[in-house]
Amino acid sequence: MAIEPDTKDWTWVMSRRCTDCGFDPSTVDRDEVGDRIASSADGWASILSGPDSTQRPNDSTWSPLEYGCHIRDVHRIMAQRLELILTTEPAEFANWDQDETAVADGYRTQDPTVVAGEIADAAARFAAAYDAVADDQWDRRGLRSNGSSFTVDTFAVYALHDLEHHRVDVGLPARSPRP
Repeated sequence: MAIEPDTKDWTWVMSRRCTDCGFDPSTVDRDEVGDRIASSADGWASILSGPDSTQRPNDSTWSPLEYGCHIRDVHRIMAQRLELILTTEPAEFANWDQDETAVADGYRTQDPTVVAGEIADAAARFAAAYDAVADDQWDRRGLRSNGSSFTVDTFAVYALHDLEHHRVDVGLPARSPRP
């Protein structure tokens, strides 16, 4: 059964706390962005190795596996978009329909163990890309297909919300504690 597409414009999370997951954009520090992206992968291998990882909790919610595939793709897409912002100004992002991707790429039938490894790899690459952002690049601009405008700075906030929000969706803490 197809999930009802999420058509909300989530760009408001760049300026306001998310009451669903607790994400607070004021807690995002440029010096911690790479670490927060990397730590967003923590716990997914455990979630995806669970006996219910392929089961939807209800007809309107993705399974942990589907969320995992989405998170893997968020890391990949966001890393590509960051690269575009850093190399083209103003960068323009092609539309990405996450619900269409879930169906077209068969999220429900992917191997949870493979997906867990792919999340870790994609998170590491995206984190490294943010770690390499130079001080004079944080104000570079990108535009989403609907006209929403981002800087490298606000794009980090937007991406972190997505990564941390979906951790909550599968029962993980929003932010993974790192030593």
